Amino acid sequence: MTARKSLSQRLLRGDLMAAACPSREVLRHVTSRWGVLVLIALESRTCRFSELRRMIGGVSERMLAQTLQWLERDGLVSRRALEVVPPHVEYSLTPLGRGVAAKVRVLADWIEENTARIADGWVAAG
Repeated sequence: MTARKSLSQRLLRGDLMAAACPSREVLRHVTSRWGVLVLIALESRTCRFSELRRMIGGVSERMLAQTLQWLERDGLVSRRALEVVPPHVEYSLTPLGRGVAAKVRVLADWIEENTARIADGWVAAG
């Protein structure tokens, strides 16, 4: 019989089902609509803010900035300010970010492959 882990031990490892688990905040950032798209966009290249905004249709400047801040704070995105005139900033994935981008890419691919079948369900539901 295994000993039951204390709350602090579970929180250190992560217990996604627990309301107080800090991993829920990361889950919210990574799986948000814009978080997924930013991770996928940065998966293959470094981008400036304006490039990301053009790549990700429909994202507002405010939401893109907020999403990048969340992902940077979570250690998934790296921000590099270049000292040029005019100044600009480049974003890229960290090694941790590349790992999670590969995971959300699988989810995004599944959604794209099954959208027609899912839409059939919408029609059937009326």
